[in-house]
Amino acid sequence: MTTKHNEAISDAGELRTKTVSWHNPHATAAAGHERSGLEFLTAWMRGETAGAPICELINARLIAVDIGDVVFACEPDESVYNPIGMVHGGLACTLLDSAAGCAVHSTLPIGLGYSSIEIKVNFLRPIHAGKGEIFARGRVTKPGKRIAFAEAEIQDSSGTVLATASSSCLIVPV
Repeated sequence: MTTKHNEAISDAGELRTKTVSWHNPHATAAAGHERSGLEFLTAWMRGETAGAPICELINARLIAVDIGDVVFACEPDESVYNPIGMVHGGLACTLLDSAAGCAVHSTLPIGLGYSSIEIKVNFLRPIHAGKGEIFARGRVTKPGKRIAFAEAEIQDSSGTVLATASSSCLIVPV
């Protein structure tokens, strides 16, 4: 059975909406091809270039960048809830994948990019909206010419670990 999302459902309360805006991802990628990964990510963090549209969708922003190490902040809202009243694991997985992948990206010279080829996620604690920002930190554990490895974790503002991941990324010419 399906429901029409534009109609009120009697036991669900008032229908809510969310507006998302983003820049042309093809123009962003083209601009990124002219910079090293670290240069691109630093420009994104400073607001000098557009970043990934997925970050606009999930309300995440890049807040720290160094070689092999990045941090994203995200304040989940209830639009990313699953049907049992907590943040969907897909949001955590997306943040972890972004943090691990961007950590790898920060090590790459001009002309190289990456593609996630595997990620393993451990969900340790539930995430709820309205509890403040969460932080996803990614760090490279083994750089490589063809494959790089990274780890990531999500913490709440008190430092409690909510989820962890290990990832491998294929290094590709762009």
